[in-house]
Amino acid sequence: MKSIFKVALTVLLITLVSYPSQAQASKYKCMLQMSNYMGEGAYIVVSLINSKGEYEKTLYVMGDDKKWYKSLKEWNKFQAKKHEDVSAISGASVTGGDRSVTTFEIEDSKINKGYKLRFESAVEDQKYHVNDVEIPLTTAGLADKTDGKGYIRYVKLIKI
Repeated sequence: MKSIFKVALTVLLITLVSYPSQAQASKYKCMLQMSNYMGEGAYIVVSLINSKGEYEKTLYVMGDDKKWYKSLKEWNKFQAKKHEDVSAISGASVTGGDRSVTTFEIEDSKINKGYKLRFESAVEDQKYHVNDVEIPLTTAGLADKTDGKGYIRYVKLIKI
């Protein structure tokens, strides 16, 4: 009887250790269409903003040359404090008229809780847009196409 108990306890411990303790998250494909502007490629950062309007997490960075991150002024302040490693979640900058398709994860617990996605954009020697696109993290907000106010024409998210 003791050996059965030991085997059952061992199996239970292995099962508990093998499951990650992360929150449930869903993947989203993000299609971003740029407006037809003249100039260099835009640096764009996609951030998770909490219900207080504060940066919580960087989801993706379009533009991989770190020397230009300071042009994304508000995000750069957050990044200077948090020191997130964004190398695994960064890609090429996006030029006028181009499209970008990326994928990132959003924790399901953030949906319908007052969070939003912020797309912040900057182009060398041109205007900076702290809120080029903001998408409320609601069921409806994630399903809609959202128009941009600056370099981004629109953003469309699709749950995958």
